[in-house]
Amino acid sequence: MRTRLAPLAAAVLVPALVLAGCSSDDGSENTSSASSSDSSTPSDPASAKPYLPVPDGVQLTAQGSELDLGEGAVVAYEPRQDTVGVLDIKVTSTEKTTFAASFQGWQLDKSTKKTNPYFVHATVENVGRTDLGGRPVPLYIVDGRNTLIEASSFASTFKPCPSQPFPAKFKHGDTMKTCLVYLSPKHGDLTAVSFRPTQDFNPITWTGKLTKPGAEKSGKGDKKQGGAKN
Repeated sequence: MRTRLAPLAAAVLVPALVLAGCSSDDGSENTSSASSSDSSTPSDPASAKPYLPVPDGVQLTAQGSELDLGEGAVVAYEPRQDTVGVLDIKVTSTEKTTFAASFQGWQLDKSTKKTNPYFVHATVENVGRTDLGGRPVPLYIVDGRNTLIEASSFASTFKPCPSQPFPAKFKHGDTMKTCLVYLSPKHGDLTAVSFRPTQDFNPITWTGKLTKPGAEKSGKGDKKQGGAKN
């Protein structure tokens, strides 16, 4: 019995998603460049004013920070208007897989087969006041064409990498380990994992060596790679 992927090919991030849910005037779906218009270096986190209001004692990671896999970042974003979520995110590993290795029994359409599948593992803690239950994990990958790719979702359980949103309740102090699936169009690469909630946000990125599926469980993941940093 084959299981059909829920529209799994919709991977390229569009401006409506980049701009926190605001649609464009003409409704078009243009891809978004992953590069930032702000080329300045990250400011001193000890003296920088938070870009969004956060609870006392929370120190946000500077915009533009370039991190290695295994390093954490405290970030803030607006999942909806006038609501601020604050997360402590640690991207622990990135995996390059194949449809033959990880998607056996799944029925794939032609457009999906023209992508490259990747898994991203991360640990996320809610350090803000907002319950983020049911919302997507705000992480993207950057492909070799400097385009942001959003995580794919599934109509049924995908055991190799569930790629699920936060649980129904995800309040202050709640922590989850997650695995997210990304499909890079035109057999694209994964050059970085990116937190970039809006187009004018100077992204925080993680880079490191791509491993094979299962390395996260076996502890064989490597840290550093010479991949492009955004």
